[in-house]
Amino acid sequence: MISELALDPGFGSAIGRGIGAIALYAVVGLALMVFGFYAIDWTTPGKLSTLVRTGAPNAVIVTAAGLVSMALIVVVAIYSSEGKLDEGLLSALIYGLVGIVVQVLAVRLLEWVTRLDIGSLIESERFAPASAVVASAHFALGLVVAVAIS
Repeated sequence: MISELALDPGFGSAIGRGIGAIALYAVVGLALMVFGFYAIDWTTPGKLSTLVRTGAPNAVIVTAAGLVSMALIVVVAIYSSEGKLDEGLLSALIYGLVGIVVQVLAVRLLEWVTRLDIGSLIESERFAPASAVVASAHFALGLVVAVAIS
């Protein structure tokens, strides 16, 4: 007995559109994460990329939290677009940029309120518990912005 695989007539084009959407969202998400990284690097004392590359634990923790929070914002923007690619891409871009600005400002405010010297903190070669506070601020703000989108 021979059986054939029966696919809906529009299956191939739906797959093509889905792959295209994945690629476009990946480009927007990656661009936002890179821009967010450089925004944090630019507004933080010390050279963040060098500190991360050399394994400074506090720099790694703060950077990772910033990237995860940016991803949360992009994911919720995509989810909220309800399958409308153009709206999803535009909202991910806009909300992502707003999220970057909010995070940079909030971390600077946190630094001022807590009197943390973030430059010394991220340059330290030893883990400093205060880096968990800064990382938590990044993550929490990502959640706040993400939920505000939905």
